Amino acid sequence: MIDSSILEKGLKEFNLSSFRLGQREIITDILNGKDVLGILPTGTGKSLCYQLPAKLLSGTTIVVSPLIALMFDQVKQLKAANFKEVIALNSFMDWSERKNAYKNLQFYKLIYISPELLQNEELLNHLTQLKVSLFVVDEAHCISQWGHEFRPDYLKLASIMERLDNPPTLALSATATRSVQHDIMQILKRPHMIKHIYPIDKENITFTIQKVSDNQQKKAIISDILSKVRIPTIIYFSSRRATEEVTDYLSTRLPNQRIAFYHGGMDSSDRIIVQQQFMNDQLDVICCTSAFGMGIDKANIRLVIHYHLSNQIESYIQEVGRAGRDGKESLSILLYNEADVYIPMNLIESELPTQRMLQNTFNKLYELYINDQIIPIKPEEIESLLGLNETQWRFLHYQLERYGIIHGDYITYNSYKWKEAFESISTIQKERFLFKRTKLNEIIDWINVESCLREQLYKSFQPTYKEALFQCCSNCGFSFVKWKPKQTIVASSEKLSWQEKLKELLLLEGKI
Repeated sequence: MIDSSILEKGLKEFNLSSFRLGQREIITDILNGKDVLGILPTGTGKSLCYQLPAKLLSGTTIVVSPLIALMFDQVKQLKAANFKEVIALNSFMDWSERKNAYKNLQFYKLIYISPELLQNEELLNHLTQLKVSLFVVDEAHCISQWGHEFRPDYLKLASIMERLDNPPTLALSATATRSVQHDIMQILKRPHMIKHIYPIDKENITFTIQKVSDNQQKKAIISDILSKVRIPTIIYFSSRRATEEVTDYLSTRLPNQRIAFYHGGMDSSDRIIVQQQFMNDQLDVICCTSAFGMGIDKANIRLVIHYHLSNQIESYIQEVGRAGRDGKESLSILLYNEADVYIPMNLIESELPTQRMLQNTFNKLYELYINDQIIPIKPEEIESLLGLNETQWRFLHYQLERYGIIHGDYITYNSYKWKEAFESISTIQKERFLFKRTKLNEIIDWINVESCLREQLYKSFQPTYKEALFQCCSNCGFSFVKWKPKQTIVASSEKLSWQEKLKELLLLEGKI
């Protein structure tokens, strides 16, 4: 058993005086060598559940993290707290920097890494030389939510853990239904994880849904709200182009608001800059896709607006949960037009190959095989040859590797094996499409309920829910008149234009 005095001493090293909900229980089981699945509400300090053990354990802790920006943010915070033996391995590193990092991995207590980079054989060879005391999957719902299509390297984590001598495993998330919990444990091949599941509902968030006729009405509503309040705000979109268009629209109409956009099509360094500006209160409003916000530890976000419909309840709860981490009154607004359903439907269809695409892929692979050719690597070559986009090819590539049809870029052939693989992959494709349609229907059904939105939102996750601290929801009589969030106060220097700021820097007692 772990001495509680050791935990208290470790806590002080992070400048904390007490544990939050679930932290002590999860950390204790980890230090006792158990496999743990932890589901904690956003803003309750999930990161401490592996950062503190990383300090106390004798070996190395590996953290699989989904976003580079999230890794940078965590490393920055840890180094500021005097935890220096931490590194994030990512695509920003040039060749020499990465080589040097690989050679010195034994000096780090905590290593952040993406699931994709974990497939790098050179890195794996270095990691296998370490004593890995803990393997962590942060934002573990990504295994289920993204692993099957978008990022199949999440599905390969169990084999990585095996190569690392099966260290104790911690999977952490803020939203996971019972089926997602099962998915996580099954894919990680950890069926006997100790579960620490805590209520994820946040009583300080008010839920509202406004039904609209078109996008013009959405923009008018947002503009009207933000003309009356200046508060940290996130606006979520399903379209990259829409994030930029609405940013331009709002910037023109709200000159006093500091507004920027964020999406996956931007350069990585630009995304990190925008994120840091928002974190440091240099921006008021972020128009973004769902990639923004995961792991963002900003306490004072007051308003989360959904311009477009999330594709599932879990995503919506994750995004809304970024508001009000300090426990103060916060608001969620979902702007819904019935035509919006076509956006997530098109996304679902674009993520999975159709049956015709599947048949065409097998035919083309056979042609390559008999002509003794390898599979092309570049996404544009795949699209030209097989008619698949990058996400569809990731899904198929993983399944084809799994059934031994391909090894790397090479094709193997066995008529029985090919027939078995085709039938199995075809079944998986149908099941995944049906699953995604079902998840989309769940959120549409929730939008149209006439009873309490709060009660219906959480019923798939927990048997009860907390009573609202402030206003409950739009079905329970929400009023904008009663909503009075604390406004952001901007320093006078921040209100100056860049020309005025330059003039201030260059002038001394009225002279250049």
